[in-house]
Amino acid sequence: MNRVVSFSAASKDYQSGRYVKSLETLNSLLETQKDAKVYVLLGRTLQQLGMKADAAMAFSLAGEKAGASGAEFSRKAALLHFEAGNEDDAQRLGLRYMLQHGLDAEIAYMLASIYLQRGQDELLSPFCKVLAESSNLDHTRLAVRMLRNNPSDVSQAFLARNLFKRFPKLIQFRLLYLMFSRDVSDLSAIALHKPAVDELVKQGERDFLKHESEFYNLQWCGDEALNRQAWSINHLQSEDHSVGRRATPHQWAEKIRIGYLSNDFFEQHATIKLLGRVLELHDRDRFEVTLYCHTKQTNLDHSTIDRDLWGRIVTVRDMSNEAVAKLMRADGIDILVDLKGPTFETRYGILNHGAAPVQVSWLGFPGSASNTDLDYIIGDKFVLPETSKPHYHEKFLHMPDTYQPNDPVHRPLPRPVYRAQFDLPEDKFVFASFNASRKVTPETVNVWCNILRRAPESVLWLMAVSPASEANLREYFKRQGIPAKRIVFCGHADYQAHIDRQQAADLALDTWPYNGHTTTSEQLWGGLPVLTLKGTNFASRVSESLLNAIGLPELVAADVQAYEDMAVDLANNRERVAGFKETLEANRLIKPLFDAERFCRHLETAYEMIVDRAKQGLDPDHITVPALPARMAPFGSAAG
Repeated sequence: MNRVVSFSAASKDYQSGRYVKSLETLNSLLETQKDAKVYVLLGRTLQQLGMKADAAMAFSLAGEKAGASGAEFSRKAALLHFEAGNEDDAQRLGLRYMLQHGLDAEIAYMLASIYLQRGQDELLSPFCKVLAESSNLDHTRLAVRMLRNNPSDVSQAFLARNLFKRFPKLIQFRLLYLMFSRDVSDLSAIALHKPAVDELVKQGERDFLKHESEFYNLQWCGDEALNRQAWSINHLQSEDHSVGRRATPHQWAEKIRIGYLSNDFFEQHATIKLLGRVLELHDRDRFEVTLYCHTKQTNLDHSTIDRDLWGRIVTVRDMSNEAVAKLMRADGIDILVDLKGPTFETRYGILNHGAAPVQVSWLGFPGSASNTDLDYIIGDKFVLPETSKPHYHEKFLHMPDTYQPNDPVHRPLPRPVYRAQFDLPEDKFVFASFNASRKVTPETVNVWCNILRRAPESVLWLMAVSPASEANLREYFKRQGIPAKRIVFCGHADYQAHIDRQQAADLALDTWPYNGHTTTSEQLWGGLPVLTLKGTNFASRVSESLLNAIGLPELVAADVQAYEDMAVDLANNRERVAGFKETLEANRLIKPLFDAERFCRHLETAYEMIVDRAKQGLDPDHITVPALPARMAPFGSAAG
């Protein structure tokens, strides 16, 4: 009788809003009565008191006690664990519920959020349709994020088109549709549907940009102020959070311990083609290097390089973000360098768990990662000028030559080729573009068409990586009145063949507002001059940085019209173009762009400077790394 009265009293207190009193009664009751209904009321009471993690444990126990009829309690426990940030428990209970009772939108949202944050994109497909069909706007937004991670997926592209047809007035679906259109070079669709986006910007609207990822926003938007708005719907971190992380007790050692975080630690990826030699050259007497690797096993299966040359490899592929951050703290990492940012298969959320006293963004994302706890971003005076500071929460760590490292040892030298190998005319001036399809905008192609019209003895050699992309580009050029014979298409090639073939062109035409990055440095290495224009954000200034580092600043046009005029002038002045090629050949092994040893010494100086500030308890601040004396002879790191 006393048990019934006690439970009734706890229930009555709960109904009356006396949650603390109810909790006291339930705690006493649990000494003698541990059935499902007590745990359910305990869970509800704890939830009302804001104790989500404890409430989740109570509902989980209720589910166990109730047996077959307790599925809803276990479901509730999973969702509360998720809200409390206990990803592992949420995933475990959520998967169990899904396998036994099917998938609903809330469980799909929870599991997909966890997998997305952990970079486990291959596990997302079961949840996409459920979330896309949900009436909950948060669910739909997550579906958008999932879709944008793999624009080459045909099923996702189909779903994106259907979402746009269903909700043509919802700007997030227009943005999504445009993203997929860029991936297949559907310039006609972009020209038709992007003006509505441009009109919003013209009217001063910015909130709609919160529905677009930072990375895909850069494909069309060169305005740093607008880039800053992209996917800022949840500001996960505050300055207080960063201050707390930096103030966490840390044991500094004699050597600086650097942690690099990425899933691109395999030789075929652009990151390693740039960074690999620098990792090998780190001074092991002064630095300990650890690579926190979440690279897919399939990308490692065909590796031919000893990855241990880059540093100690720690596989974190299957660990939660919080667990990885704790591991980094246990390893005593002084500087954590995230090499991904908000890009495909990122795990940059790890930085939001206080992984290291100094946290740095570099190389993977050309912009500010707005939802990430970062101290510095590595750049240079070209990609991050003074005018960019208001648009970044990160402090600038300026490298003296260029922010981009390059590997001159493992990157093959170009071998002789002939134009006939690529169906290129021997007697024409060959413009080329090997940039990714998503970077090729209608505005850029319109200027290319002007160039072709003004330089009638020229052709454009254009990379299209899919039949759909090639077909769309052919149709767009045709509508612009450019004969088919003036456009020569090519696809992907293996790395050596790609380096080789670049010599068959006369001049590369850069894209904007997203330049070639690795593509540009590959072209310069292969002896192909690149014409670019001064940009307005990091992504659109990279080629300027690289051209200055190789000694060809004159190939940076002041604006779009100057870019067009310079291209036409060079098509009529082949001697000058030949001079550029001679300069590239002469400068390849003496200028900073491909001097990995020089870059590594500058980078290590940068690391020492920011660690010194941290040891003194000073807040991060903008830093310029002093330059080493220029090297006037071929450098040893390029031998072999």
